[in-house]
Amino acid sequence: MKVTRPMLAVAGAAAVLTLAGCTSGTEQRATVPVTATGSLEHLAAEVKCTPNIQIDADEIRQAVCKDAGGVKGAQGAEGGAAGKFILATFATDRGQREWINGAKDYGGHYLVGRKWVAVGETGTVTALRRTLGGDIEEGTDHSAHSGH
Repeated sequence: MKVTRPMLAVAGAAAVLTLAGCTSGTEQRATVPVTATGSLEHLAAEVKCTPNIQIDADEIRQAVCKDAGGVKGAQGAEGGAAGKFILATFATDRGQREWINGAKDYGGHYLVGRKWVAVGETGTVTALRRTLGGDIEEGTDHSAHSGH
């Protein structure tokens, strides 16, 4: 097969796009740390809160945490002060996903890691992500359902 200039141009463009994609992904990953792992107490210690345990079962451990100044930037994008958030750990990935799917029906903002989730206001969840890593998921928005 003979290599022509148009073929070289296409290959070059593909290489540039590939490199550009890798660069932007690397830059984005640099702003979010590797997702934390560990027990509920370990995760709470990472964000400097003392967990108030609400559920202590084999399949789920859930606590209420109040930011104690350990979450940088917890003043939130909407101007609200850092507040309380729910921190839960799960025995299995499946149990975690089932819990999240059920909870999302009630709205809210979820920071999701491997076998753990933090639930709180937008600003708090965003600030927690700077320390714990993870992915942000949004619950169902029911504000359009004003007829209820």
